[in-house]
Amino acid sequence: MSAGQGSTGNVIAAVCSFFIPGLGQLVQGRLLKAIIMFVLAAALWIVWLGWIIHLWSILDAALYKPQG
Repeated sequence: MSAGQGSTGNVIAAVCSFFIPGLGQLVQGRLLKAIIMFVLAAALWIVWLGWIIHLWSILDAALYKPQG
């Protein structure tokens, strides 16, 4: 199975990011992106805009294509 967009791994990562922003990126081994997503979502939820980063995190995990 390919590891590209729509792969089982990406679906699992997107589901993880649905529950905790950045968790999907962490599952994919992208630590820096995971930290960025989590911190941005946490900071913006304080002013009720965290859902934007939360959605971005889900989409980023679902659409991720490994390089190479």
